[in-house]
Amino acid sequence: MSRTFKFILRLTIDDSRFPYFCSMRTVGEGTRVLNFLIDTTIIFAIAYACYEGWSWYVMYWNYTPYKFGWFFFGILFIYYFIFESLFKRTPGKWFTYSKVVTDTGNKPSIGRILIRSLVRLIIIDLFFIPFLGRPLHDYLSKTILVEA
Repeated sequence: MSRTFKFILRLTIDDSRFPYFCSMRTVGEGTRVLNFLIDTTIIFAIAYACYEGWSWYVMYWNYTPYKFGWFFFGILFIYYFIFESLFKRTPGKWFTYSKVVTDTGNKPSIGRILIRSLVRLIIIDLFFIPFLGRPLHDYLSKTILVEA
């Protein structure tokens, strides 16, 4: 088989929606849902532990009480920012063998990861998939989720 034919065959097999990205496959919505469920479960457990710890200080040391949402969204931002900036993956992405890359297939910069983590705090982030073909945090940070 010639190299040209292999390249054309790879282009037709890969369901890539991005012109710069031919050799890697983007993940589907099912993989994204599984990533979301795994990561959200971990984030919820960490946030709940922090909230309960803080509530103890509120009760016995008279600290200022905060609602659970402050802990959840704070941990959500920190969790995604740290894991994706250090490893380009979260535990959910490790489980599903996927990783974050730029539109051109390179490693995303800290700035892109920061934008990605901040936009995740918007509740309607995932509702942009039907309109943009990907979530808002991927669109604004110019990143995609691909198979590792």
